[in-house]
Amino acid sequence: MQPTLATTDFHFPGQTAVYHGKVRDVYTVGDQQLVSVATDRISAFDVILPRQIPYKGQVLNQLAAHFLTATKDIVPNWLAAVPDPNVSIGAKAQPFKIEMVVRGCLVGYSWRTYQAGSRMLCGVPLPDGLKEYNRFPEPIITPSTKADAGHDEDISAEEIINQGLATAKEWEQLSKLALQLFARGQAMALERGLILADTKYEFGTLGGQIILIDEVHTPDSSRYFYADSYEAFVSGANREEPRHLSKEFVREWLMEHDFSGQNGQTMPEITDDFVTQTSERYIELYEQLTGQKFEPVDISNLLNRIETNVTNYLEQHA
Repeated sequence: MQPTLATTDFHFPGQTAVYHGKVRDVYTVGDQQLVSVATDRISAFDVILPRQIPYKGQVLNQLAAHFLTATKDIVPNWLAAVPDPNVSIGAKAQPFKIEMVVRGCLVGYSWRTYQAGSRMLCGVPLPDGLKEYNRFPEPIITPSTKADAGHDEDISAEEIINQGLATAKEWEQLSKLALQLFARGQAMALERGLILADTKYEFGTLGGQIILIDEVHTPDSSRYFYADSYEAFVSGANREEPRHLSKEFVREWLMEHDFSGQNGQTMPEITDDFVTQTSERYIELYEQLTGQKFEPVDISNLLNRIETNVTNYLEQHA
């Protein structure tokens, strides 16, 4: 198998802290700058899988930069530079401890909840009579708490305000921005023959202003379908389920092997074939979404390459 970036332990100039997330290792430089390193780790059901995916970090980082650049007219974002294919550098904001999950249709977690009989999701009522993959009359926002460790939890807008995670005015602003971003993401996806089914956004404040942080419209934060297969299915012209182009197939594979992140469950063996297939899916999504051919960079010495590129950038912009 090809080399992968499993974890990092850098010591950059001016570094004051480091946080190892599920997928990204985020280094704080001084008190105003973040260096976000996209590793090749992959997570599902809030669990990091024991194998890494070649080029996944490069795909995620470059896709996030692509969409952050394409949406900065809607809301400012944290990104300042991409000094390495696996690294983004930008402003450190004060994050809201919530994820703004926007759903355009009934799939994935929302479908599993609906199928179980619930007609309420994160305080949002769901109409009766829907089938899997049906579009909602309008996109809905189903927020979750942003957990430092373990599982994120569903939360309603009312609970967010009552718990002080955002003021009523901030919630109104966050909701408006999330829906505007989702509309932009849907339009960009449709131009490339895809349906953006759902996604999540994270926001923070910087200098009293709300900004977009983290990644946006990547396969780790979003669910895509090929438009032709989706429309054929929901219209009844084709009984074959819509073709995914997202991380959902990873979750489905794990569930087929009796794993959904619950206590007492054993992680199935992650095979070479699964790793290769997943890498190919990520590259396919990059090319489909951007219309550009994916150019894999040299991964023979990932750590040295990243350290050199980031250090050079920080020294030049000190």
